[in-house]
Amino acid sequence: MSAPRAYLDHNATTPLRPQARDAMLAALETLGNPSSVHAEGRAARALIEEARSEIAAGLGTKSRNVVFTSGSTEAANLILTPFLQRDQTTAEIDLLLLGAGEHPAVLAGHRFPAARAETIGLDAEGALSLDALADTLQRNKGKRILLALQAANNETGAIQPVAAAADLVHAAGGLLVCDATQAVGRLETTFAARPADALFFSSHKIGGPMGAGALAFAEDRLHIREALLRGGGQEGGRRAGTENVAAIAGFAAAFAVAKDSMEAEAERLGALRDRLEAKVAEIWPEAMFLSAKGPRLANTSAFLTPGQKAQTLLMALDVEGIALSSGSACSSGKVKASHVLAAMGLEDKAALRASLGWSSTEEHVDLFGIAFAGVAKRIRARRTAA
Repeated sequence: MSAPRAYLDHNATTPLRPQARDAMLAALETLGNPSSVHAEGRAARALIEEARSEIAAGLGTKSRNVVFTSGSTEAANLILTPFLQRDQTTAEIDLLLLGAGEHPAVLAGHRFPAARAETIGLDAEGALSLDALADTLQRNKGKRILLALQAANNETGAIQPVAAAADLVHAAGGLLVCDATQAVGRLETTFAARPADALFFSSHKIGGPMGAGALAFAEDRLHIREALLRGGGQEGGRRAGTENVAAIAGFAAAFAVAKDSMEAEAERLGALRDRLEAKVAEIWPEAMFLSAKGPRLANTSAFLTPGQKAQTLLMALDVEGIALSSGSACSSGKVKASHVLAAMGLEDKAALRASLGWSSTEEHVDLFGIAFAGVAKRIRARRTAA
């Protein structure tokens, strides 16, 4: 019998929820292309529209303002364009502002020329500097501005000041797009609480299947003049291609559970995170916990281990049955210095990240503690022998 493993990498992806699996299996029994007009096509279309209504209601917008995509990366590439308009007549956007800690899908996935994109720095806790944003808006007064700002950072869990940033951007006549990928199911993520003009997120971060995501607009007037995927008229002409009916059904089922259990899960996972950090501090007293002095996600702990490379610890813990990560999980398995940490003033650093989710238990945290203690003991023994 193989030794038990503890999966502590939910910010990368979280296990499929039973409710999502059930919804997907039921949808797979539905025959028909959702664009077809016959009964089978209408049945498939009904599943998509039910999912759209579920997600729209949870975000506080209209169903017609939700566009299904293959995930957050596609959504970012679709929405971050100079041709995002508040109506059909407004001119294209002059300047894209990006938080320095944004996910690579946002930093590299926009459709602006390099000369028309600028990053805004972070403070020491990993939150967007509102002073730097205000200065940049003042310096570019008269230009049409689009700010891309995540709701919470995927590496450190730092919660970003979306509402305050939206006030500044909207006062300057600009738009704000929010990457809510790490926030949905963990923070209240409605257009009332996070007053962005558009937001997007992925299914597999909340217990749905990979390969599904949503882009939602706060109001009907917002329009993308040039679609990213062109072809048929699916998704109101904003995203061509036959929809993945089963994945969308699973996505909506996971969204409903994550939304309904959010408050209880935040309390439960916060307690587990504190338990994990207490073990780290006891075993590695020099450890530095990132974004711990500011608001952060209850499920996320990112920490530096002075004197030891994160990659070495990551691999050693994996051998011991513990799945952690170091930074973003979108770099083909590479562990490298983090642009997020660099923006926080921690140059050339890589942190270990433990992220918890709906399937996490005290046993998983305790297994981590045992494994981390053993790895630390071996490292110290080798240093003493040397």
